[in-house]
Amino acid sequence: MSFGGPQWPQEPQRQGQQGQQGYDEQGREAYGQQPGGHGQQGQGQGYGQGAGGYGYPGPQGGAPGPYSGPQGGGAPAPFPGAPAPGPFPGPQGGGPQGGGPTPDWSALADASASRARRKRLLTIGGGVLAALVVGAVVATAVVATGKEDGTAKNGGGTPTAPASPTGSPTPEPTFSSVAPPPPPNPKDYISDPKKDRAPLTAEGLFPGRKLTMDGRPYTKGATSATANCAAVTQGGLGAVLKKNGCQKVLRATYVRDGVAVTVGVAVFPSEAAALKAKNQATGGIAPLTGAGVGDFCRATVCLRRSNAIGRYAYFTQAGFTNGKKVTTADRGVFRSSDDLGAFAFNQIYARGKSQASAAAGAPRQ
Repeated sequence: MSFGGPQWPQEPQRQGQQGQQGYDEQGREAYGQQPGGHGQQGQGQGYGQGAGGYGYPGPQGGAPGPYSGPQGGGAPAPFPGAPAPGPFPGPQGGGPQGGGPTPDWSALADASASRARRKRLLTIGGGVLAALVVGAVVATAVVATGKEDGTAKNGGGTPTAPASPTGSPTPEPTFSSVAPPPPPNPKDYISDPKKDRAPLTAEGLFPGRKLTMDGRPYTKGATSATANCAAVTQGGLGAVLKKNGCQKVLRATYVRDGVAVTVGVAVFPSEAAALKAKNQATGGIAPLTGAGVGDFCRATVCLRRSNAIGRYAYFTQAGFTNGKKVTTADRGVFRSSDDLGAFAFNQIYARGKSQASAAAGAPRQ
């Protein structure tokens, strides 16, 4: 069957009997219209080859025209060379108003369904083929992984490193089985005289001309250092220092807003000795005058404090430069004493930290 374009030449029609169907030469039923079709007066058309020639209906679907077959009594068919009728029906209608050839909708539907089935089968087949390919790749990867795991479990050969350009094997890195020592603790260096070997001077411990603590500036006065620990004390502090083996006392005085503070750092042979001196302290460190600072804390009440870190004990004495008595309401004096005590602590700890850092960077023996 052709779709679109010119159709086969229209075949001559043979008049069928009213309400009947045509038959081919073998007596099979021809493809024709049923009674009551689209032909005029409900007359059916037969498109099978009859016993006679090809007849043409009359104008109104009545008696055959002058070119009928033997039944018409006329001449033979005027188109002896016309092709034999095909398997598909010819024009519809019984008269001259009949239309062109009618498509076989059943055959067209069958062909469309056949193409849809082929397309669906091709799509399904392609999906199955893709799934098989993916499955094969996954199976190959699993098998390869299983081989590698099996080789490792069964003690297979260990891959070797590529040879060096010179042909000699590349040495593997070695690691010590001994854990590295922890970094030095700064407190160890300010607690043990065998490690605490850095120079110790008043200017080194109290550097610069000014000191600022939390935004509060202090001006430094005189400094001093002496091995006669009891000579730079007041009250019973000298006896306490001497009893615990004091080796040196370093002092410095700082002034701010009419308040003067002398801080003294005493050095002992051990951490235990320094701690005892701190706990047994009585009296206080003697005020250090000079370098612009006059007498203070003499024949009056001042604030005295003591503390210790490592083998160092430090003491502060704070009071007014005008000789005024210090009371608990004088918060400025307490704040200045706290500042100078924190400064002394920081300076002693920084001494231990610098020595610990130097030891960490030194080559091991």
